[in-house]
Amino acid sequence: MANSRRQSSEINAGSMADIAFLLLIFFLVVSTMEKDVGINRKLPKWCPAGNCSIDIHARNLLTIELNAANKLLVNQELIPLEKLKEKVISFVDNNGDSSCTFCNGNQIQTASDNPKTAVISILNSRETNYQWFIKVQDELVSAYFDLRKTYVEKMFNKPLSELTDDELKQAKEAYPFQVSEAELKL
Repeated sequence: MANSRRQSSEINAGSMADIAFLLLIFFLVVSTMEKDVGINRKLPKWCPAGNCSIDIHARNLLTIELNAANKLLVNQELIPLEKLKEKVISFVDNNGDSSCTFCNGNQIQTASDNPKTAVISILNSRETNYQWFIKVQDELVSAYFDLRKTYVEKMFNKPLSELTDDELKQAKEAYPFQVSEAELKL
């Protein structure tokens, strides 16, 4: 008789597992996964051969140097960040060889032949402040955005928001974003 009065010492864990499972589902549904953020850049084509360097005429290369003191040198000239966009636009849109029918440049002999041959080389020191590097990148992107926007307005006579995929591709081909990044060797 004593055994029949004794209650079981086990706890039913079935409902605990259900609750834990529901909590797990709740946290999976309401939590967010952060995406990696960075700078979107197109890598150069893979080169299986030994020497993959491309000869670039000096006038088609705009060199931007970022040093440890966060100073900006464009073709060995110290300039403020606010002037970089203007400098890039005038370099890329120069039309030095008169082959560009849509360019608005002044055909300066020391700037690029046309937008397709213009290359911007960024050299930075290991001690360059990351925020400073991002600001320089933002100015470059803004310069190319303005160039492409002007191209679209001139060629298609409509705003960027109304472009078709083919027209957007054509604007990107007219002003290709050609940037070479390297570490400054001191």
